Amino acid sequence: MTRSNSTLTTILLVLGWFLLSPQVRAAGDAREKFAQIDVSGALFTVANGINPRGDIVGAYLDSSGRLHGFLLSKGKFTTIDPPGASLTVALHINPEGVITGLYRTSNGNIHGFLLGDGEFLTIQKPGTTFTVLDGINPRGDITGEYRDASDNVHSFLLSNGSFTPIAKPGAALTDVEGINPRGDIVGFYIDSSSNFPGLLLSDGKFTTIDVPGAAQTFGCFGINARGDIVGSTIDSSGNDHGFLLSDGKFTTIDFPEAVATDLNDINPSGDIVGQYADSDGNEHGFLLSK
Repeated sequence: MTRSNSTLTTILLVLGWFLLSPQVRAAGDAREKFAQIDVSGALFTVANGINPRGDIVGAYLDSSGRLHGFLLSKGKFTTIDPPGASLTVALHINPEGVITGLYRTSNGNIHGFLLGDGEFLTIQKPGTTFTVLDGINPRGDITGEYRDASDNVHSFLLSNGSFTPIAKPGAALTDVEGINPRGDIVGFYIDSSSNFPGLLLSDGKFTTIDVPGAAQTFGCFGINARGDIVGSTIDSSGNDHGFLLSDGKFTTIDFPEAVATDLNDINPSGDIVGQYADSDGNEHGFLLSK
């Protein structure tokens, strides 16, 4: 299984594959802090982002094979689809409730969107037909990616209306994901051996993050105000496991009895969201409460 929240992976998976009543179930395990998140009737559900209030955003695939974004707040699901969207993924949500994500239109173009106070705003890197908005912090600084005319992928920070490129020196590709209030950014890059190490960009300095014992660190996807980082690894059998990096210590996190687990975001309280695959290969979102 590959991580569904990774923006490029999300789009590739969806293009190759393919308000409902809410359903949030306990995991049915001794670890009561895990809660399974499923949009009722969905073929799969992914939880991508969580803010300090505990509002969760993500995506679900409906029975007709269409992908929608969602907001889960106070136990209620709300579907997110910008006008004209044929596919939507909600990725992050900041403390003010502003949501970032991507949507596809009927002509196949991918656009980034912001949703705040019930209003959608499309954001496109000038001259592109493929722009994704990932993380967003309280100041409204946004991380994202775009594809140029040669189909090369570039990452950026969007702050005060200006796009600033982000590229780790020597990397074949740099992908940025979460951003915290300090402006620290996490993501991953592709190295010369086609591995996907995690990265942290803080105060202009790139730091590689590799989880000890993992066959491969598949990236870092969320960072909170304390600097706690969550992400995913791949073991020698090709299975995904979540990890938490806090105070310099790595902790592996797997949903009980899951065959694969990915961690996508963490809020200031330490609550974590992600997705897991069960023994039948079905994907579910989840919340791990601190």
